[in-house]
Amino acid sequence: MAAGAAIRIYIDADACPVKQETYRVADRHGLKVYVVGNSPIAVPRDPLIERIVVAAGMDAADDWIAERATAGAIVVTQDIPLAARVVKAGGIAIAPNGKPFSESSIGMALATRNLMDSLRSAGEITGGPKPFSPKDRSAFLQSLEREIVRLKRTALR
Repeated sequence: MAAGAAIRIYIDADACPVKQETYRVADRHGLKVYVVGNSPIAVPRDPLIERIVVAAGMDAADDWIAERATAGAIVVTQDIPLAARVVKAGGIAIAPNGKPFSESSIGMALATRNLMDSLRSAGEITGGPKPFSPKDRSAFLQSLEREIVRLKRTALR
């Protein structure tokens, strides 16, 4: 991370189940959080939490986040194409279940997503994602904490 670059967190807010957890971890570290969505989402009154409402439209929130998600940025998203853009730009992408996206894993994640999308388009019943669990929430908290600590250590070098 470049000297002077601040760690910041972006939440792809539509249907994100770990907003409150993200706020708590960010508060503990004194980090700015941007909650980005296509419609107004309730956020705590806190100077470190900023709600961003983008124009309606396909991928408008993703585009806003991707334009800002460079080194020092952590993006919380389940959107695999957005995660790919973030990783390519040097940011960190974490799914709400705690799974980090990396350069080595993003290709397979995109291929799987595209395959499942093709199957659904062809009328195949694919079942959808498994329900979000307390184990997922715990894994997310650990992953977010680990990435923040890693970025802070990198900034001190």
